[in-house]
Amino acid sequence: MRLFLDASVLLAAAGSATGSSRALFSLATTQNWQLICSLYALNEVQRNLPKLAESATTEWLRIRPQVTVVDDVVSLDWPVIFAASKDQPILFTALAWADVLITLDKADFADVLGGTFYGLQVLLPYDFLQHEREAGRL
Repeated sequence: MRLFLDASVLLAAAGSATGSSRALFSLATTQNWQLICSLYALNEVQRNLPKLAESATTEWLRIRPQVTVVDDVVSLDWPVIFAASKDQPILFTALAWADVLITLDKADFADVLGGTFYGLQVLLPYDFLQHEREAGRL
């Protein structure tokens, strides 16, 4: 399964050794999940990483190799109503490359969080893990 990780999830995983975001990294290999992000998301991580504790940078450098970087998608041929224009590249790229978009950005992704966008599931890390447990895959 291909999981697109929003910058919020990448930062949370780097910033905390516990929690659902880090669990995605811990479980990825055994669950056969491919962790994906884009250059757009990586740039956001680089801008915000200095706001976290110094140890977050060390952790980011440790977990970063687990993430595959894919090309950004900035437009679609389909009609889109999505208020958070700054996050459209995240949503569009996830749609193009992944099965699930994992985000912690409840405000900007409110319209699609917990649902789907053209078949792409959009979930919080905890909700994704809970869904996997309920399906008997965890």
